[in-house]
Amino acid sequence: MRAFVITAPGEGSVQEVEAPRVEPGEVVVDVERVGICGTDLEFHTGHMAYLRSGHARYPMRIGHEWMGTVSAIGHGVDPGWIGRRVMGDTMLGCGRCRRCLRGNQHVCEERQEVGIRGHRHGALAEQLTVPATSLHALPDAIDPAAGAMVEPGGNALRAVQGADLSPGDRVLIMGPGTIGLLCALFARAAGAEVHVLGLPGPDLEFARSLDLANAWTQDTLPDLPLDAVIDAATSPDLPAWALSRVEPGGRVVFIGIAGEPSRLDSRDLVLGDVTAVGVLSASPALEETIALYAAGTVDPRPLIAATISLDGVAGVLAGNRPKRAGTSTESWTAASGGGAGVGPKIHIDPRLRGDLG
Repeated sequence: MRAFVITAPGEGSVQEVEAPRVEPGEVVVDVERVGICGTDLEFHTGHMAYLRSGHARYPMRIGHEWMGTVSAIGHGVDPGWIGRRVMGDTMLGCGRCRRCLRGNQHVCEERQEVGIRGHRHGALAEQLTVPATSLHALPDAIDPAAGAMVEPGGNALRAVQGADLSPGDRVLIMGPGTIGLLCALFARAAGAEVHVLGLPGPDLEFARSLDLANAWTQDTLPDLPLDAVIDAATSPDLPAWALSRVEPGGRVVFIGIAGEPSRLDSRDLVLGDVTAVGVLSASPALEETIALYAAGTVDPRPLIAATISLDGVAGVLAGNRPKRAGTSTESWTAASGGGAGVGPKIHIDPRLRGDLG
């Protein structure tokens, strides 16, 4: 089958690889849609921390935001999965340790992460194998585009849940990329007054196109009391700044990861009676995300700028914006968002052929 393989920093291509063989307890999925995210870009550049820790190594087959149809099952798997449209949890715990037994498999020390950690192949391929226990069925109301947005949506939903918003609360979301914008949509659906913070330019323009009118830079942000702040950006300076802006008794949620350590003064947390929440994974919120998408409460599809083939992945990871994603002359990167007037997310359909499908 065809799969995208990263062989070294800056080097990746579509290769013919052996088709997956189904193992006991696992399924083979015919992949229909995959999203590219900032983690994939970090593997392509060689900056991903797991490459240094030994949790990942080249060659890498990336892709963890996916949906598809189950085409084969291994021994011990319910035959009812055959033909089902599914997405899957990225985090695959050992199932035996204290964390897994308490429902926290997403922080299992021995976990695999699809397309990320533990040498578990990712979904930028025509087929994928995953444990049946990681599957989540998709209802007919969720099309392939929305199905591949469940995983990032689950991360965003958990961040909004961590902010513990009530109707009328004011929340600032820092970073108008995919996760930040999904946070904004979920927070708005919860009845919050949503404000978005970003750099001047097309990312904020796109946020406003989603009827997120309160889109600001640090220079233009009004001096308003903030009940919660969600940091979905990647600047090491923003966590401390967020803490300085949230109301006493408020909450700050950290879901963005900077490339270097951030510094916080814990005295500001204590004296402000501020609750700090970290969010790693979508795992605990996948079913609720599916339900909210299916009900139409949140529609993630406007964030998708283009759907291209595997042949276009190398160009996207190298920072080239697909032509079908708009006419902006600015380069696109998975970490920084999209160009003027279009969304930040690029999807891959492995069934397509040609650079842009």
